[in-house]
Amino acid sequence: MPLVTDLIRVLVVDDHVLFRRALQVVLAVEEGIEVVAEAADGVEAVREAERTVPDVIVMDVGMPKRGGIDACRIIKQHVPSALILMLTGSDDDDDLFEAIRAGADGYLLKGVTEDIATGIRGVTNGESQLSPAIATKLLLEFRHIQERHGAPAPAPTPELEGRPHLTDREVEILQRVAQGRLNREIATELGISEHTVRSHIRNILEKLQVHSRTEAAMYAVRQRLIDPGGE
Repeated sequence: MPLVTDLIRVLVVDDHVLFRRALQVVLAVEEGIEVVAEAADGVEAVREAERTVPDVIVMDVGMPKRGGIDACRIIKQHVPSALILMLTGSDDDDDLFEAIRAGADGYLLKGVTEDIATGIRGVTNGESQLSPAIATKLLLEFRHIQERHGAPAPAPTPELEGRPHLTDREVEILQRVAQGRLNREIATELGISEHTVRSHIRNILEKLQVHSRTEAAMYAVRQRLIDPGGE
């Protein structure tokens, strides 16, 4: 994965001070990443996000006063430019899907703190960040949705009232996003540049009125806009 040349400003949010310190130590030696603030709960997270306007927020799901998912939802409204990477000590399904609905840009298990730097760079490059176990859960959910609703409907057109109009190219890209492809993989498969892929994804998010590519993929499957198992 190519490194981002600009400095990535990070807000670290976790109610365990030792974890915050450990994460700061790990990120301190990462080129191009700077921790600009920290918070111990969701209330502080909202305040610090508004004060520092960070590029990426690394935030625990379960915290006192205000949980990470609730804080994520508020921050996305008040500081929409901030990308949010949620951390959790478990792979609970409810937390996962609630975080995605709240607009989280990535969702990782706490396990190895060194992986978080990769996650930070990934969301900055416009890629969803999901732990393998979590990605598997999402794919299973996609398949269950497909089974419940049967075969997918055709790609939407302007005449389909209530559905956003996606171009054929946008549907192709959304299909691959739902299959877990990275931007560079999508670019190679479709013979276009990564920059073009990112532009299409921004348009898709705007049309679907969602905050992250993972949320867009889940929305598309639920609305039968795409077939997650298709090639």
